[in-house]
Amino acid sequence: MSKTNENKLVPRLRFPEFKNAGEWRKSVLGQLVHIKGRIGYRGYTTDDIVKKGEGAITLSPSNFDENGNLNFEKCTYITWSKYEESPEIQLEEGQTVLVKTASVGKTAYVQNLPEKATVNPQIVVLKAKDIQKRFLAFTIAHPNIQIQIKNCVGAGAIPNLSQESISKFLVLVPPDKEKKEQQKIAFCLSSLDEVITAENQKLELLKEYKKGLLQNLFPQEGETVPKFRFKEFEDSGKWEEMSLGDVAEIVTGNTPPTNDISSYGGNKMFVSPADISETRYVAKTKTTLSDKGFALTRHIKRNSVLFVCIGSTIGKVAQNKFECATNQQINSLVPHEGYSSDFIYSLLDCNSTKIASIAGNHAVPIINKSSFSAVKLFFPSKLAEQQKIASCFSAIDELINALNKKTIAFQLHKKGLLQGLFPKIKD
Repeated sequence: MSKTNENKLVPRLRFPEFKNAGEWRKSVLGQLVHIKGRIGYRGYTTDDIVKKGEGAITLSPSNFDENGNLNFEKCTYITWSKYEESPEIQLEEGQTVLVKTASVGKTAYVQNLPEKATVNPQIVVLKAKDIQKRFLAFTIAHPNIQIQIKNCVGAGAIPNLSQESISKFLVLVPPDKEKKEQQKIAFCLSSLDEVITAENQKLELLKEYKKGLLQNLFPQEGETVPKFRFKEFEDSGKWEEMSLGDVAEIVTGNTPPTNDISSYGGNKMFVSPADISETRYVAKTKTTLSDKGFALTRHIKRNSVLFVCIGSTIGKVAQNKFECATNQQINSLVPHEGYSSDFIYSLLDCNSTKIASIAGNHAVPIINKSSFSAVKLFFPSKLAEQQKIASCFSAIDELINALNKKTIAFQLHKKGLLQGLFPKIKD
């Protein structure tokens, strides 16, 4: 952007046909949209909640995903009488919804409604009045608005936005009355959303395919052989039940003194549950150790198996790309000779829920080292069969990792476009 444009309300990125269209104009949200929320005396209680098929969906913040879409897999339903009582918040495709209480700032564009739906008291419906519908959704998701939301709610115990404060948010819109620039921006960003959605669908399908393979290539409860077996191992006999302590060295992590900053900030990975995501490998960590700090820990060989045994994320499993240390919430398995680390990873991935259940329903769930070591699972007697199964899942996990990276790249691209196609509101 040239110096002459630095203080003008023009976007950093602009489509060629709008280069000379002039500055964007300032408005307030209440002039551009109708803001509708559930009126207090029309609230509902647990007595108004019904089963699917007996009423309408009532959206809650849990229906909003991180990509600005609505997820209808798990819904709450309210009676038809409660739905009909508030026609002003009955959802229609093309509206924008915004969370105003608790998870403040979550926003989504309403499309592909599977059933009739309304909103709960935590959500407001934004109905376009003098703004293009899809452009409105991207405007609300833009940092220009999200920063105003953050500044407005403050630091209360339960963040909350009033409809009056929402109506006063400063909004920037292109100058053309025909809204052609709004439409162009909306088309560009929504097209990218479609690509991201398609990639996410591919990713979910691949995960489901892997889930099916896990169930078929490992013995299920009460069985000693898997449902499907590679042809060359069909006559290799039953799998053997072994405890995890028999097939691998179990290493519980430890943490160097946190008050000694010289133990931290080096190039050695220090794995905590927060570093274990849905992808298989841990290649970098939020916290790192210096050589001094690493010397105070129990070292875990590269490509070992890491299993979270304490806390809310108990059951998460991964492998470390490089030699590392872990904190005490993780038990690592360093396989003995004759056992494949990649096979053990997939076996634990298949049985993670079963293993996690050992912890029971405690405030802080925990599986101690002796209980974890005693977990018994079935293993093929031949290393070659372990390796064959492991290679199958390694290939699938590589595809999942590649698709995940691709999706993240698209999301970052969208974030950059979203910021570039709108002018920045100056303080």
